[in-house]
Amino acid sequence: MSEEFPALDAGTRLLTPRDIRALAAYRGITPTKKRGQNFLLDANTVRAIVERAGVGEGDVVLEVGPGLGSLTLGLLEAGAHVGAVELDGALAEILPLTVEAKNLDLACFSLVKGDALALTELPIPEAASHAPTRLVANLPYNVATPILLTILERFDDLTEALVMVQLEVAERLAAKPGSKIYGAPSAKAAWYGSSELAGRISRRVFWPEPNVDSALVRVRRDRVREPGEAPREEVFEVIDQAFLQRRKTLRAALKTWAGGGERAGEILERAGINPQRRGETLEVVEFIAIANAARDLS
Repeated sequence: MSEEFPALDAGTRLLTPRDIRALAAYRGITPTKKRGQNFLLDANTVRAIVERAGVGEGDVVLEVGPGLGSLTLGLLEAGAHVGAVELDGALAEILPLTVEAKNLDLACFSLVKGDALALTELPIPEAASHAPTRLVANLPYNVATPILLTILERFDDLTEALVMVQLEVAERLAAKPGSKIYGAPSAKAAWYGSSELAGRISRRVFWPEPNVDSALVRVRRDRVREPGEAPREEVFEVIDQAFLQRRKTLRAALKTWAGGGERAGEILERAGINPQRRGETLEVVEFIAIANAARDLS
């Protein structure tokens, strides 16, 4: 590790490839596959992500896994307040120094060192008037889906997420019923609202260059919940069981969950769903109907 914090490019508020390598050398950081770390090198890509997120002056954003700060600086440059969560201690240590070195306001930035999966309270920057309402992040690829779904589950204040993930994961999250890649993550994302692909990202803009393609996926919390509908946990249990053995009919797939095949048939009949259908054909409202029917018959 170098003794002095490196001199960063004063001509831009975003990180240049030289800045990124200097910061990594300063703290002895090597991106690790174990933590799914791939650092963004390209300023144009950063600005494109911020633009697609629709983030502007005064918005309060949650960022998970900021790394060396490429996206963080882009969000701050756009006028947003950023509350970040970083697991890597070395990265968490230098990120505030990087924000300061790029002449951005530290009052608009806050950082929590820890695991996003264990987060119980949203970080709120000093200058912000409220908690974050958006998640914008380059998520660690090995735990992207659990992080996204956990964050949406715990924090109702977050009304929208735009995250960069592995292309295959993005496609699954945005998949619709009847698709070969439609599965439990797709249905669970749909429980919160609408999901869509928001653009592909070139492998060449990362250090190190990953061996998978990347994409942005947007999830909006815009589904209107019906009065008295079954809780999320009960709906997700139905979803998990339906996709546990996805080639089985619903009657067979839900047999253990329901307490027997006959009982599963009764629940499905009450929900108005053909027991010969498979989970991959169901809209989220149909999974909700099954959970509702199970409550009615309990």
